[in-house]
Parts: sequence; structure tokens; C-alpha cells
Amino acid sequence: MKAHIINIGDELLIGQVVNTNASWIAEQLNLAGIQVEKISMIRDDKDAIVSSLDEAGKEADIILITGGLGPTKDDITKYTLAEYFNTKLVFHEETYGNVVSLFKSRNQEVKDRNRRQAEIPESCIPIKNLHGTAPGMWFEKNDRIFVSLPGVPYEMKPMILDYILPKLSERHDISVIVHKTVLTQGVGESLIAEMIGDWEDNLPQNMKLAYLPQPGIVRLRISATGDEKETLEKQVQEEIDKLKSIIGDIIFGYDRDTLEEVVGRILKEQNLTLSTAESCTGGYIAHLITSVPGSSAYYKGSVVAYSNDIKIQETGVSEETLKNHGAVSEATVIEMARGIRERFGTDLSVAVSGIAGPEGGTKQKPVGTTCIAIACSSHITARKFLLGEHRERNIRKAALSALQMLRKELTKCN
Repeated sequence: MKAHIINIGDELLIGQVVNTNASWIAEQLNLAGIQVEKISMIRDDKDAIVSSLDEAGKEADIILITGGLGPTKDDITKYTLAEYFNTKLVFHEETYGNVVSLFKSRNQEVKDRNRRQAEIPESCIPIKNLHGTAPGMWFEKNDRIFVSLPGVPYEMKPMILDYILPKLSERHDISVIVHKTVLTQGVGESLIAEMIGDWEDNLPQNMKLAYLPQPGIVRLRISATGDEKETLEKQVQEEIDKLKSIIGDIIFGYDRDTLEEVVGRILKEQNLTLSTAESCTGGYIAHLITSVPGSSAYYKGSVVAYSNDIKIQETGVSEETLKNHGAVSEATVIEMARGIRERFGTDLSVAVSGIAGPEGGTKQKPVGTTCIAIACSSHITARKFLLGEHRERNIRKAALSALQMLRKELTKCN
């Protein structure tokens, strides 16, 4: 079964509102075994809506439309749909009762324009909106299903989950699609492709791999199609086990895991504490760590040692080290990591110093040069990275590289 998603709204096209509806709907359809063929964003315009409906009806089995169902004059979707499906608007008592109940719960009076929300195309099946006044509308034409929904996410989502997907699964034999995403850090997309080439070439015919790179992380999404979810999940896991034997060292999690969550979980399980000393990342590592609920159980604090003076005063780096090796050096981050661990009394510490850019680089130390150290009771590990030329990406990559180094070191610091 193929789907086409149409999102209506001028606010989407001018960048005023981010189109989160499309990604959420696409995810839910894929999980239900429905393949999304296309996503369209169009303006609140009759001709644009009609043109999109015509196009979608040629390509997809189900067309999901969001937006343009409000009570104001610029919301024209309902009127356009009535004309498109050659039907008239009729007053729907059940929908009006829902509108009245909603306004009563808010101690508000129903206005004429809100009452008009209960006028719906006669040929549609109304879909109850438990969180708003605009009902959803289910149409059928030429063996195609067209569903129009409000654009407000908290109104639209329950209608998809509680009504549309169950109704589609009842009426259609939908194949099962299983997705599993393997999360890696530390190796670029092209090198990973080289490393796992033979494994990828030998994947079963019903399975495919997608590379999803982002700054500092490469996600590998494995998708399998078949009839039984349990069988597919077992099949996918077997392939992941093979993959782990090839690149297990760079895999840090799966699906929606984040490095900061994974590291936090290990620290908590091992009853260990952590501190950080940051230069080029400016506190970004601390931000990631503390974004995890419950991080106060293992994270003590940080020093943003941006200048050499602060590196000396707050983290114990020696003037001699800075003079002989420079602020961006393995020698310096080793002393930063040792100093902050001792000062904060933690089991482990992370230190980072680098040239984020766009200025400050030299021939010997170009922009993107970053040094990271991890200290624990038994030893200190330090590495130098060459991350690139883009400042924001360098900060993000440096933080993720530090967390990945920490994750690996946690297995050695017990």
C-alpha cells in the first residue's frame, strides 16, 4: 500500500512553521507497513489543493492531507474538498455536539464561525476530533482513500493512531515493515561502507540498508519487509549480530539512543562520577550530559577553561606545558583532565581543547584540530582529531568524540 502526504499551509512554505507533521505521519505509516511515496507542501489555495489531489490520486492508494480546516476565512480545505468530490456541505449534529462539549469544558461560548465547523461534506465519513473543533474527513474515490485532518499536531495524531491506521489495517492486507537503526560514531560514511561492503552485499533480498550521516554520527537503518513481524525482527537481529562482529567498536546504540544517554546509563550502573573541563566546546559536553534526566546522580560539574589563564588557574595546566606544546595538544588536555578530576573528586573526567574555527588555525594545527583526554583512577587516555573547517560542526563532533571515547574507557576504568 502506497501513501502520499499533503501538508497545506502558507506558514510551512515561508519557513514560519517547521513541518513536523510530515515526518511524524511518515514514521507512523512506515511502522504500519505503508510505504510513503511522496510528501508535498502546498499553499492555502484551491488550485494548488486540486492539483495535488489529482497528482496524488494517480500515484498512491491513500492520500493523507493536513491543514486548512480551521474556522477562519483563510481555511479553505473543506470547501475545496466538497467541490472536488462533487458533494455539498451538511450540518452534522454529532460533530456540533463535540464542538459544544469542548467549548463548555473551556467555559467559552460557541460562536457562529465555530458552529460552521460542524458543516462537513455529505459524502465523507467524519472522524471525531477529541481535542479540537475540526473533524477529520474520510473520502473514497476511484479505489483511492483521501483523508483530511487538522494541522494541529495534538489534534491530528490521535486521529491517525486511534482511527485511521486501525481502519486501514482492517480493510487492506498490509505488509509488515521492520526498521532497526544502528548508531555509530568515530568513522565516516564512506569508510563504514568499505568496512561492511561484503556484509551489505549479502543481505537477504527482503532487506535493505540506508546510510544516514549527520555531524559526528552515522546511522545505519536496516529495513525488512515480510508477513510476520516476529520473524522479521529475528532476521534483522541476526544481521545486526553479524554487523557487530565487523564494526562493533564504533556502535554505541540503537534507534533513538543518544551517546549522552548511553554514557549516563553506564555511569549510573557502575556507580561512577564524572567531571569535565572544556575549552573549544564551551560547555557543550556539559550541556549534553545534563540534558539527560537524572544526570545529577553521576555528573558533578564542569569548568569552561577557554583562556590559558583559566586552564592554569582552574585545571592545573602548567605554564611550561602550554609554552612547549600549546593549548591544543595532548599534553595540555591530559593535565586538564587530571586536574579537574582531582579538583572535583570524581571517578572520571573528560577534557577537550581545540581550534573550532573559522580562524586560529596554522599549518601545523589547522582548523578542526582537537585534543581530548579521559582520566580515571588507573590511567589517562588522550587522542588528537582533525574534525573539519565548520565551527558548529566541529563543536558537535568534538563533544560526540569525547563521549564516545568516554564510553569506551568506561569498560577499562573499573
